[in-house]
Amino acid sequence: MSTAFLEHVNITVADPVKTATNLCNWFGWHIRWQGPAIHDGMTYHVGSETSYIAIYSLGTPKDRQESSYTTRGGLNHIGVVVDDLDATEEKIKADGYAPCNHADYEPGRRFYFRDENDIEFEVVSYP
Repeated sequence: MSTAFLEHVNITVADPVKTATNLCNWFGWHIRWQGPAIHDGMTYHVGSETSYIAIYSLGTPKDRQESSYTTRGGLNHIGVVVDDLDATEEKIKADGYAPCNHADYEPGRRFYFRDENDIEFEVVSYP
């Protein structure tokens, strides 16, 4: 039996305050920590008590050059489990994002969307 679990992922964004605010609003998370980071950047840790997304920024990041699905080490999407898929989708739509690829198959319902950083999120709810 393994005791390992995923604690965090670290992503680079254009505006860490906006991204942190969105994640808190959409998923009911909170800012666990914020402060200076490597290379004189800024990081926000946003999530729950047991896991989080480290949101990093250093000035204006460069745009991705290729699809993450064809780039070694690419981040394809971040999956987030929610209790109320429909309510979460409404929050995301209200902020101007376009959910897509809705699917309802075992073991749950889901949709995807991309934020302003071109990061794809999979939002899923299990019965």
